[in-house]
Amino acid sequence: MKKDFVSRGRSVSDLKAHLVLTTKYRRKVLTASMVNRLHEIFESLLDKFDCKIVEFNAEKDHAHLLFQYHPEIQLSKLVNSLKSVSSRKLRQEFLAELEKTYYQKKVVWNSSYFLASCGGVTISTLRKYIENQDKPIS
Repeated sequence: MKKDFVSRGRSVSDLKAHLVLTTKYRRKVLTASMVNRLHEIFESLLDKFDCKIVEFNAEKDHAHLLFQYHPEIQLSKLVNSLKSVSSRKLRQEFLAELEKTYYQKKVVWNSSYFLASCGGVTISTLRKYIENQDKPIS
């Protein structure tokens, strides 16, 4: 079996999601230190949910997180935790830098987010694979 698969109980899965978080008002506030710290925060939180980072990167006004998760995870709860914990920790650790832009605001992230499921193959490849299965004739 492929080593990327996650085996839990009676299921084996390979579920990945791409999350994009934008900063409040799309302000360019993220610094290199904040991005490094975000990586650590996300990695730690995903580990608590028994998930893992596949890839992470960020620019000054948004962050991309590609992660692997298992079917029992409620993605909305996971995303809420990623946003709230990272926002709180960034405010605690980088307060002086963030207050230059956000003054008394208690959040770093925009209230919305982008989340897309990802697979190892394209939909057209998967569709062809399924279409070419030996369908019983009788």
